[in-house]
Amino acid sequence: MNTVRHVTVHGRVQGVGFRAFVEHEALKFGVGGWVRNRRDGSVEAVFAGEANTVAAMIEACGIGPPGARVDALHQREGTADDLKPVRAGEVFSMLPTT
Repeated sequence: MNTVRHVTVHGRVQGVGFRAFVEHEALKFGVGGWVRNRRDGSVEAVFAGEANTVAAMIEACGIGPPGARVDALHQREGTADDLKPVRAGEVFSMLPTT
């Protein structure tokens, strides 16, 4: 069963390799989607895949890479439209800041 979750992570999550960490973990878990920095200092991501692997991705985001500090993680159910920013030919995309 495919699950899509939209996640926003707040804290010290920019300038610490958070997006690269998320991309690496997503590819390791076989999760599709995307990640990007937001101008408000948060990191936003959409994950798609088996429910247990998406849950593992969200758990990993709650910890982050060394140097990160996660103060809050908000998530909601995602939709197929949330996956539209994924670049053609990529399973998981690191997108520009929005």
